[in-house]
Amino acid sequence: MTTKLSLHAVSKSYGAHIVLHGITLDIAEGSVVTLIGPSGSGKSTLLRCINLLEPIDDGEIYLDGEDISVPGLDANPVRRRIGMVFQNFNLFPHMSVMDNIILSPTRTLGISKTVARTKAMELLERFGLGDKADSYPDQLSGGQQQRVAIVRALAIEPEVLLLDEITSSLDPELVGEVLDVVRELKAQGMTLILATHEMGFARDTSDVVCVLDGGHIIEQGPPSQVFTAPKSERAQQFLQSIINSGRL
Repeated sequence: MTTKLSLHAVSKSYGAHIVLHGITLDIAEGSVVTLIGPSGSGKSTLLRCINLLEPIDDGEIYLDGEDISVPGLDANPVRRRIGMVFQNFNLFPHMSVMDNIILSPTRTLGISKTVARTKAMELLERFGLGDKADSYPDQLSGGQQQRVAIVRALAIEPEVLLLDEITSSLDPELVGEVLDVVRELKAQGMTLILATHEMGFARDTSDVVCVLDGGHIIEQGPPSQVFTAPKSERAQQFLQSIINSGRL
């Protein structure tokens, strides 16, 4: 399979606190790579570094073989190719669903409002939100808001989509509708990198699972291996705690 993203010895610190310790990871085009691990293990920071929201301190990040982590590089063209969905939706409350979605395509890509609206409507219909185009975020459920956030990210037609704990702010009954969207994106061949606490989903949907702890990838492999026969003692402890809590 063709490698879409490569991380080589990526490190990130905040002051004296090292958040990522030399992360190396290859992500194949069209694959689903899931980051799991305890809170504070570096999952969200890793996604933010890939999206260039956080500059890295050392190492390189390659997209289709091009180093996108070079200091001073214009991040905007990269972010058009690598979309990101956040756990807290980040929708503009004073704008309708439609206006939230077309903002980036019209402002950053120069697409006409007519074309952007047509595409946005197609995406909304596809994800069961066709009747919400004129609604405002506070008129939607949490699950609907998160689906709108995913549609907004897809509106710029990214090549890679990063999903940062996108179900963590949702009531349990709304989690399924958002995960169904991710399953559909996988079926369509989108390259996905997600941080999640939904262990059953990670086991059933991922091509590769990475267990992070203390800013290190301590286990990496197909879900069948990671969830049933983890090699590292720390990964064994983490997954046993997940099983004991009934989350897997």
